[in-house]
Amino acid sequence: MLFQAGRGLSLAVVLVLWTTVAQAAPYAALVMDARDGRVIHATNADTRLHPASLTKMMTLYLVFDAIRNGKLHLDQKIPISRYAASRPPSKLGLRAGSSIELRYLIRASAVKSANDAAAALAEAVAGSESAFAQLMTATAREMGMRNTTFRNASGLTQNGHLSTARDMAILGRQLFYDFPEYYNLFSRRSANAKVKTVYNTNRRLLDAYSGADGIKTGYTRAAGFNLVSSAERGDRRVIVSMFGGSSSAVRNKKVAQLMDMGLKQMPSRVAVARPARISVPYGRTGGVQVAMTTKLKKSPRPELRPRPVVNAAAADAAASEIARSVASAMRSTEPLPVAVATKTAPAAALEIATAVAAAVPDGPAAGSRVPAIGAPPARPGDLRTAVATRQDGSTGSAPEPAKTVRVASSTSTAGGGSWVVQLGGTHNRSQAERLLLITALQEMEALEGSKREMKPAGSPGWYRARFVGLSEDQAQTACARLAARQTPCEVMQGG
Repeated sequence: MLFQAGRGLSLAVVLVLWTTVAQAAPYAALVMDARDGRVIHATNADTRLHPASLTKMMTLYLVFDAIRNGKLHLDQKIPISRYAASRPPSKLGLRAGSSIELRYLIRASAVKSANDAAAALAEAVAGSESAFAQLMTATAREMGMRNTTFRNASGLTQNGHLSTARDMAILGRQLFYDFPEYYNLFSRRSANAKVKTVYNTNRRLLDAYSGADGIKTGYTRAAGFNLVSSAERGDRRVIVSMFGGSSSAVRNKKVAQLMDMGLKQMPSRVAVARPARISVPYGRTGGVQVAMTTKLKKSPRPELRPRPVVNAAAADAAASEIARSVASAMRSTEPLPVAVATKTAPAAALEIATAVAAAVPDGPAAGSRVPAIGAPPARPGDLRTAVATRQDGSTGSAPEPAKTVRVASSTSTAGGGSWVVQLGGTHNRSQAERLLLITALQEMEALEGSKREMKPAGSPGWYRARFVGLSEDQAQTACARLAARQTPCEVMQGG
């Protein structure tokens, strides 16, 4: 009797163990040198498996592309549909009928891996999650992800929603190179998602592995514990894609081992071969016409402030005083004070504008007419104008040949590249300076670290307005944002 009971218990244990093994998700992995895409190690790398929330890398890629092209903007409020709010956990807890800024949906998707946020992003871009999924698949083909098919934006288990370790490594590398301005999201340990503070699903590996900075975790019962991770040490950067871990601890340990292997085996110096930037195939998604659902085509411009009523006599007196000050500064051979010389262009412009406003007191009644003030004469490229002695013994400004004029420089280290954003058209000197200043103030973030420059346009007295010293990504981003503001521009390298 006891023997039979013991045998029955043994059979039950064996049956449970067999069922667990049979249902365990298959293991697959790929180790890639992120600098040139070379594969260092692969196991079952082309086996089609459930990617789980690794899917959200593509969701975020398409959202970042929509922002770069002016189709969406970070402060735009996104309506939450009943469908998006009903997505199963992990979720942010969005309520149907509410709305929330795009930036918070991005944070929730990247950091917490929230499924309701991912569905809302899909609807914001393509109108429905099914249409967005077709756009995801079409974009995957553009990237060379041959074995991936998406059916939703979050990675929930669905028939036909499959990918591979190789394809997810390709996607992680593309995301890193195409959107470096957003990549830091994936290494944040926590983030404000408005509804609540969210915590990174990968923070244990980020804290434990030196140099780790992303990218995305994923888990479903069908997929197991998945992860695409990247780490940088010195000149080396490795990307590891792993599917089918039996627990988060096992997954993290295995990924750490794979990253160690990759960093050890890859050469210290390799010529970086960036992947070609993808053109998202809107309208070419297997018969489904994908269109941006938002009516907003560009970031909204701030409303103009009402002009203060200015006393005409006070304006004349202030203008005369400013003219005398400028003339005195132009005659001076002393260098500019360090505090002024090192100011960024927006800060200096703001200080000058504040000083001018303070010099003009409030005027009397509304309707007082302010007399037009003529444009000041063109100033030299350097306020420390060279002083020449004429033959008759008098002094004056020495004439200078036409040259490129650096209007102002920035102390920021964000730029420093060799790419240029050139604004459309040719302008006289005062028009070019005004255009550069207004543009710098409008796109302060995108043009961070650049220098304003006026380049002679061929005809004497005419210039092209440019921002120089940008990286290629900065220049492309800045020009896209300017174009969304209806400001013509073009991106070029050097010169």
